[in-house]
Amino acid sequence: MGDWWRQNIIEPGKLPLLLALTAFVLTFLVTRTITRLIRAGRGPFGNIKSGGMHIHHVVPGVVLTVAGGFGAVAGGQHGFGPALAAVLFGMGAGLVLDEFALVLHLDDVYWTEAGRKSVEAVVLTAALVGLLLIGFSPFGVDDLTEDEQQGRAGALVNVAVNFLLALVALSKGKARLAVLGMIVPALALIGAVRLARPDSPWARRFYRRRHRARARATLRAYHHDRRWAGPRRAFQDWLAGKPNPEPAGPARTRRPR
Repeated sequence: MGDWWRQNIIEPGKLPLLLALTAFVLTFLVTRTITRLIRAGRGPFGNIKSGGMHIHHVVPGVVLTVAGGFGAVAGGQHGFGPALAAVLFGMGAGLVLDEFALVLHLDDVYWTEAGRKSVEAVVLTAALVGLLLIGFSPFGVDDLTEDEQQGRAGALVNVAVNFLLALVALSKGKARLAVLGMIVPALALIGAVRLARPDSPWARRFYRRRHRARARATLRAYHHDRRWAGPRRAFQDWLAGKPNPEPAGPARTRRPR
């Protein structure tokens, strides 16, 4: 266990990645804790305002990400500089992705249903970086034999096939499998061979005249969402807080005849 830890976790090439991931996760957890306390009106914390304008924490997040990124590029590979740059980058990324939904919608949707996209982005990013940290390589290059790694043709074919599978999975509406499949090719293969979601580009293109396939895809998506929507929502509520209830729509009034 000790040899595996030294070879795969704290070797010099992976130490900055470990520091960045740790800073990323801790920053997200601390930020969510503070925002939930502010929302509940507890503790000494409060929103930051300047001239009547609410300063979202994505702003210092962008500054830290830029500083950490350029610091990592200029700091070399060893020493205190790259480690500090990795921590700054991880902190900045945690702040930015915690408000990913705000950037996506260009609106303050932090405590709404749309704000759940921020949690999904954070969890997906942490999973990807974690896979890289324990030794997985993009597009499954780590699965190649030594002879295949020495031959450029074999490596290029492997990357191209895995990339194509990830694109097919993405077009089928399986974004999580597509992204994770770039690191673990088996996941991209699963997403590519399974039925597409009924609202995906693949379904609109290839299921347009295949009514049975569209019906099967709709039924499978319904059962999948019914099975996993509840646990996913419960996990997101536990991790990041429950969103505000949707406001009721305006009452309809009858027009006089």
